[in-house]
Amino acid sequence: MVTQRHILITGASAGLGRALALAAAAPGAVLHLSGRDAGRIGAVAEACRARGATAQGQVADVRDAAAMAAWIAGAGRLDLVVANAGISAGTGGAVEPAATARAVFETNVTGVLNTVLPALEAMAAQAPGPDGLRGRVAVVASVAAFVAAPGAPAYCASKAAVQRWAEALDATERRRGIRLHAVCPGYIRTAMTARNDFPMPFLMDAEEAARRTLAGIAAGRTRIAYPWPVYWGARLAGALPLGLRAALFNRLPAKAAQLDEAREQGPG
Repeated sequence: MVTQRHILITGASAGLGRALALAAAAPGAVLHLSGRDAGRIGAVAEACRARGATAQGQVADVRDAAAMAAWIAGAGRLDLVVANAGISAGTGGAVEPAATARAVFETNVTGVLNTVLPALEAMAAQAPGPDGLRGRVAVVASVAAFVAAPGAPAYCASKAAVQRWAEALDATERRRGIRLHAVCPGYIRTAMTARNDFPMPFLMDAEEAARRTLAGIAAGRTRIAYPWPVYWGARLAGALPLGLRAALFNRLPAKAAQLDEAREQGPG
């Protein structure tokens, strides 16, 4: 159940972001949705309005700090901000190109900073809501945050960075009446994962991932990781000795080297 009324979601035109927007859409809800494709984000906003919500679609690039700050400042009250926009790429079994590493970090880390930092300041200046909080921020990471897979070094590292940052921030931002949530999904059926040429255990629909994400936020969990078998599998793999882990992962199929430029699919 979604208790927040004023919600902002980045990367909302596809994948998990779209599913979250539709799950939150209801009479009385005010949704601010961003994506990079005008047609797709407009269609999602229209679908949310059909469910009774007030919804506005915004073409925005999370890498643009000034544009993101201006958009967030002009949104009015924000009860929940979901920093969902992200991209994915692997090595394809080769060396990860420098341009790929920079692109992944620029969107998955800098883009999250460009979303969360202005949101925190906006929330700190607003009055507490019915739940006693000034606002909540959910950062979409991945179970990939818990294992350094050689097949996707920049992706794993970028998700680890934002997962650790969100969890650390939660402890201090509570003093200002703000909660942080690190969302760590496993494999979600999206256009991003459709390119994966390897088994994806417990692959779930975006709608189910959205349900679990919103349920975790409602329950007040700082870390929202699902499904449990994939989460604990990643934790166990991450705890292996470095040499053994590298040897194991080097025997497995690597994530495709093609850089996903959608910036709105969610975890890969």
